[in-house]
Amino acid sequence: MRWGQGEGSLPDGCTWVQDPRAEELRDYFSLTDVALRRVVEPERGLYMAESEKVIRRALGAGHRLRSLLMTPRWVEEWPDLLAVAHEQGAPIYVAEPTVAEAMTGFHLHRGVLAAMHRPELPSVGEVVAGARRVAVLEDIVDHTNVGAAFRSAAALGVDAVLVTPRCADPLYRRSVRVSMGTVFQVPWTRIDPWPDGVEVLRAQGLAVAALALAEDAVTLDHLEAAPPGRLALVLGTEGDGLGRKTVEAADLVVKIPMGGGVDSLNVAAASAVAFWAVRARGG
Repeated sequence: MRWGQGEGSLPDGCTWVQDPRAEELRDYFSLTDVALRRVVEPERGLYMAESEKVIRRALGAGHRLRSLLMTPRWVEEWPDLLAVAHEQGAPIYVAEPTVAEAMTGFHLHRGVLAAMHRPELPSVGEVVAGARRVAVLEDIVDHTNVGAAFRSAAALGVDAVLVTPRCADPLYRRSVRVSMGTVFQVPWTRIDPWPDGVEVLRAQGLAVAALALAEDAVTLDHLEAAPPGRLALVLGTEGDGLGRKTVEAADLVVKIPMGGGVDSLNVAAASAVAFWAVRARGG
């Protein structure tokens, strides 16, 4: 391993990186290897926040830094981020773009990455207490879809999100980025076991609606016209949709009316439509 001062002087507390495989930087290795990161990040109790805006949202939610990785041109741009890192005892690493790319597997065009301490997830009861609208993401495997669903949830009045055991990690880098950091804004946790968790939601006072294509499904217009006071809306995986047991356990099944010979929408698009239709109105 070689450490140096780099070109020009760095602010106090910053460490210049020349070796992309330095052991101190292992949190940042192979960020594009999804299979590896699914295991590594939860095991180490960390997640990655990409871009200054996302890092600020994470910090605003009370999350703590493990370290920062920056390219030189951005070091002077965000002195307050450096100050927070100093306050929290988090190392600040600075590397040329080619070194950062060799380390992470992609070009650091947003100028900064943060390894964050992964917070402990709350219980389902804590997350849904008082919630009028809850989204349940069942086995959605694409991190982009998870992030997009969280962004829609934040924008369209969903109070909480629950993810099933096989659902993609909302704190995976791509999910966080696509959500624009709203994964830190909307309360969420995992609901396990599932679909037995439908009974847990019902015991919490929530009506459970499954978004699925079924012969006995009512249209979203019907649900929008007379929504229950407290509602959990369940959306299913990209390929097959909701599982049969989930549909059978729900209080009602709902479908979005389709035209143009299309039978369904991408789950991220469907979530936005459904969240808007069932948004809680009034006090």
